[in-house]
Amino acid sequence: MQAVSPTATGVAYLARPGRPAVVARTLAELAGPTRGVVELPVRLMWNAERTFDLGDPDQLLWMYENVLRETTRAEDLRALINGRTLRRVWRLLNLPRGVRQAWESRHRGLRAA
Repeated sequence: MQAVSPTATGVAYLARPGRPAVVARTLAELAGPTRGVVELPVRLMWNAERTFDLGDPDQLLWMYENVLRETTRAEDLRALINGRTLRRVWRLLNLPRGVRQAWESRHRGLRAA
């Protein structure tokens, strides 16, 4: 899976200053887990407590927010985010404006989710 490059779209959406948002080309490519416990790599979560129980709605949201905000790799999206789950929780996620705009400009269906 390749990520959409902000320069390829002509618009640079930033996850935070100096870090472009990484967006999957399709939601169907996002085949991450939907249950169980997930441990994020240190590059995505610097906190000592990096495990998330996907059965807990708050922990699921917290994990998705961290992955979408911090990733610089399309592989992280494919391995950790589930497309159907992302669509279901999209409006509940607390995301930087640049991340939300990048995803919604690529996946217009998220705007209505």
